[in-house]
Amino acid sequence: MGNLIKVLTRDLDSSGCNFFLDFENAQPSDMERATWEKVKLVLAEGQLVLEELQMYRGAGEEIRQAIQRPTVERLQQRAWAAVVPIVSKLHTYYEFSQKLESCLCCLLEELACSEAPPTQQLEHKQALAQQFAHILHFTLRFDELKMTTPAIQNDFSYYRRTISRMKINKLSGESSNEVNTELANRMSLFYASATPMLKTLSDATTKFVSDNPDVPLENTTDCLSTMASVCKVMLETPEYRSRFSSEETVLFCLRVMVGVIILYDHVHPHGAFVKTSNIHIKGCIRLLKEQSPNSVEGLLNALRYTTKHLNDESTPKQIKNMLLPN
Repeated sequence: MGNLIKVLTRDLDSSGCNFFLDFENAQPSDMERATWEKVKLVLAEGQLVLEELQMYRGAGEEIRQAIQRPTVERLQQRAWAAVVPIVSKLHTYYEFSQKLESCLCCLLEELACSEAPPTQQLEHKQALAQQFAHILHFTLRFDELKMTTPAIQNDFSYYRRTISRMKINKLSGESSNEVNTELANRMSLFYASATPMLKTLSDATTKFVSDNPDVPLENTTDCLSTMASVCKVMLETPEYRSRFSSEETVLFCLRVMVGVIILYDHVHPHGAFVKTSNIHIKGCIRLLKEQSPNSVEGLLNALRYTTKHLNDESTPKQIKNMLLPN
């Protein structure tokens, strides 16, 4: 535990401290393996989700033609044929969010439910901490892609309007389709959020705290704040940053840092922005703003628009000003 505390306090003295959270190469111990194997499968599926979302091709042209010429049945059928497989994919992503929620709770049980300090938990369970980080990285990447793909909302809105019309006209398509009206309504709530995966994880973390009254709230918030601190210090310290084998790991750490700040802000009663917060929020924001704007604007927007307490009166004006859009 001492090594990690040295990282947190940046005590890089002659003792040769070289501990950092190994997001690239951490391997599970025997005690971690069962949970690690379960989460590994979900993370592998998550990679496929991101690859598909990056190649998302909407049905905008087919929908536009169908709307402009509503009496031409051929165009209506063409638009429907284009949108049904798309919505099937969106259904898969929605179901995946529920798997991700389950994995997050499993990892929180491992990392936050022990009597050991969070620093010790993260040091001794690096493979699970790595997977927790990968979940946050996936979440922010998914939401960035979703926010820059307006066709998702347009395609899904057309689909909902069409199955609603089918139901009114008592056509067979609505009942035989994979995504019926009831499921479409639930999916609509998910995709209506600007950051659906982040909202899922925030709600799941809040529910984890309420469902585990025997686990002190501080266990969860300290775990989150510690991970934010570790990411920040690793990025600020050349000795640690030089150990990353890829520049992609820098962006990975930034995403994880922002993700845990947002979860902390939703779970802690006073949030992440108050002066008494365990997260050095000013330093985290400054670190983000030192990066290339193109790579971190989505992360800054996540802090601006998906946190819970940023606009509270208790948030220092300087913090609010740092997050004002340019």
